[in-house]
Amino acid sequence: MAGVVPASHDFASCAMRKRPSPRRAFLALPLLIGLCVTARAQSPAEKQAATDHMLDALKAAPDEQSAARLEGQLEQTWLRAGSPAVTLLMSRGLRSLQAGQDNEAVGSFSDAIVLQPNVAEAWHQRALARYHAGDVNGAIHDLEETVRLEPRDFAAFRTLTDIAAGREDWKGAYAAWQKVMELDPKTPNGEERLRLLKRRAVGEDT
Repeated sequence: MAGVVPASHDFASCAMRKRPSPRRAFLALPLLIGLCVTARAQSPAEKQAATDHMLDALKAAPDEQSAARLEGQLEQTWLRAGSPAVTLLMSRGLRSLQAGQDNEAVGSFSDAIVLQPNVAEAWHQRALARYHAGDVNGAIHDLEETVRLEPRDFAAFRTLTDIAAGREDWKGAYAAWQKVMELDPKTPNGEERLRLLKRRAVGEDT
């Protein structure tokens, strides 16, 4: 993730500090429900073209409401990016995560990764499960793989922000949130959070 976090405040070094208390506020039920929606099968090229179009639209969204709608559509697209077997495993993992069964969720997402390791969202969801299970090093590794596979994954950078903030690594959190704002300028409450993180990272008057 070169260019995202200053070298002296990277997330790998962050992982060596005190382990954060897991939080469980990230799962939105619509993500789980959306996996059950049947859609016309698309070719990989069609899926990529649709994703590129939505990401371009997200970057140019005129307001927070439009951005929130596009965020949801992209998250659904990424969750369904794999084969039917992978999508089933993703659904199973999300249910486990929603129920607080973190180890079971890690297992389901790991199985999805074995079947189709190029599905970035499988890595992202396993990162969330690992984080909530207290495996911060594993979560950071999975997030690095997520953004390697999909450098425009605003949600993964949001998760990186949350992990860094939970560890009071304000420079790392600020750098990651800057990336969120680059990809998703109108993300709800984005400017407010950017100002707060900047204040904590570099000072009120900087």
